[in-house]
Amino acid sequence: MKRDQMFVRTDIWREGKYLDLWSVPHFLSGMMIALLTHLLGFETVLAFAIAFIGTVGYELWEEWMGIEETRMNRSLDVVVGMMSFTPTFLLASMFSQMINLSILLFVGTCDAVLTYFGWKAAQRAAVLESELRAQIGERQTESVKK
Repeated sequence: MKRDQMFVRTDIWREGKYLDLWSVPHFLSGMMIALLTHLLGFETVLAFAIAFIGTVGYELWEEWMGIEETRMNRSLDVVVGMMSFTPTFLLASMFSQMINLSILLFVGTCDAVLTYFGWKAAQRAAVLESELRAQIGERQTESVKK
């Protein structure tokens, strides 16, 4: 394998062309933004603007951090976040602040746990890729010496 060839991840946290397991944390994040903006008393238009800017901003941050995704996956991450934001924000007024806060804490905990496991899987994949590249480099060096 040449140095510029890509390694393909096969774990459940690998990046998908459209949607992937990372879509779940994006969905939960949309809910969290909705509940936070509702609990803080933001007007509807401002809350939607915050949600949109937040979801797009997060995707830009991911790109800046070197997280590789297809353009469609990035776009769908924003769509998924906004799809969960919209009904959550609109329905939040039907419930008490205590219920909304409880849901926020539950969703936030689920989001944090899933994100942690996804991050750990990405770290393991990066270590494995580094080790495999080193082994391939050693083999190529050995074959050149022969």
